[in-house]
Amino acid sequence: MTQNKDEVAAWFDVVDTLGGANFGAEVFPGYPGAVVAQGHLQQMIWGFPLALKGKNGQPLKPRPVNNTRTDKLGSFFWRYSFEERRCLIPVTAWAEAEGPKGSKTRTWLSRPDAGLFAIAGIWRETQEWGLAYSMVMTDACDAAQCHTRMPVLLAEEDHATWTDGAPAEALALCRPWAGDLLLDRTDQPWSG
Repeated sequence: MTQNKDEVAAWFDVVDTLGGANFGAEVFPGYPGAVVAQGHLQQMIWGFPLALKGKNGQPLKPRPVNNTRTDKLGSFFWRYSFEERRCLIPVTAWAEAEGPKGSKTRTWLSRPDAGLFAIAGIWRETQEWGLAYSMVMTDACDAAQCHTRMPVLLAEEDHATWTDGAPAEALALCRPWAGDLLLDRTDQPWSG
């Protein structure tokens, strides 16, 4: 994210309720990020907590499930959030891992027509972390050649349909991006 929170709130025409909350240039699964939900720019944890148990049945630390596949939106884990709590994730770019295992690097993708844009997300209240969100993923378009999946990018005119439309209308937006993308292949190690 290269925009400050005031610019993001103004661009989405929402109330900034981040206050002094973290609004980092990069967000990693399990850490706070900024989302637009219910008319507010607010902080949530990236990833729905997945409760795990050890081999002896002991509870383990929850793992953040940060991405939601479009074809799984109807499953029990995601369905109610998709039907009732959709949000916008403001970004200026996102990163994908590219290269051989053990030496993957970051490839940054962005829209050349928009310095700031929205990715489709869903959110919910969790016992473990409070408010949490997940990014909705679909098949990659030809321009996103570094990965088989990509986030659902939303055109500005589709923001209200995603957040407030019927589930069937929102699901129709879950398709590969039809516009151009910029790829910036770097030598930055992938650490995720």
